[in-house]
Amino acid sequence: MSQSPDTLLLSYQPPWQWQQFHAHFALRALAGVECLQPHSYARSAHLDGQRGWFRVQTLADQPALQLHYSQSLQPCLATLIARVRKMFDLDCQPQQISAHFASDAQLGPLVARNPGLRLPTAFEPFEQAVRAIVGQQVTVKAAVTITGRLVSRLGEALQFADAPEIQRLFPNPQAIANANLDGIGMPGKRVQTLQHFAALVANGDLRLDLQDGYTAFVERLCALPGIGPWTAEYIALRAFGEVDAFPASDLGLLKAPVWGVAGIDAKQLKARAESWRPWRAYAAAHLWHNYSEG
Repeated sequence: MSQSPDTLLLSYQPPWQWQQFHAHFALRALAGVECLQPHSYARSAHLDGQRGWFRVQTLADQPALQLHYSQSLQPCLATLIARVRKMFDLDCQPQQISAHFASDAQLGPLVARNPGLRLPTAFEPFEQAVRAIVGQQVTVKAAVTITGRLVSRLGEALQFADAPEIQRLFPNPQAIANANLDGIGMPGKRVQTLQHFAALVANGDLRLDLQDGYTAFVERLCALPGIGPWTAEYIALRAFGEVDAFPASDLGLLKAPVWGVAGIDAKQLKARAESWRPWRAYAAAHLWHNYSEG
């Protein structure tokens, strides 16, 4: 449904919680690339050779997001819409998810309390992969700080009269692969992992897609130096919205209050998660939410 040449409505099946997405992106926002307001999220975009920006706004009176976008992105509008729908998980069928978990002793009550929880996903898979590698063994806040340095050093500068807060693109694979990253704030080994990964993406030796299936993608990533199961599963979940991805060793999942004071270990959790297939990523979303509530 079009309202003007640069505004569209993207509908979804309620319930859906803006607050969940706002909290997720607020914690991870990159200055210059992204801009978050109480009821909107905006960012830069590089699609099919076009540079531009878009903004989504929550609507109080209908189950839809308003998508506002720069005229420069008009030629790749179909791609933009698909990416934004994935980013905000607008095609999820919440009743199906709730029914799947209803009889589970731990997950059932969590899902019943928050039936609108979805999977916040990155706009751009390479960007998410970089964030995940940078985020290995550090806090989200530390990872955002380091990723912000990558953006200010290597991200292409932008200028938009109608979106002055959007000032940079996220750095491309070539830029990260070839950069001098001295003093960026990461251990040398992790810098090597990041640059090796970026070089493989830049020269086409590593495809960032799930064309061969999610399991093959995770195996492909785990074969790379410095990338283990947590990173690979997290990339599958956050970069592609893979609904069955499950980073079983994630601290937030292991320490969620639902497991009691002692928590659960990764091996136990992995076994426990088998019954949650093919929606394990939604289980993760509810466990993370449970963890954040303390």
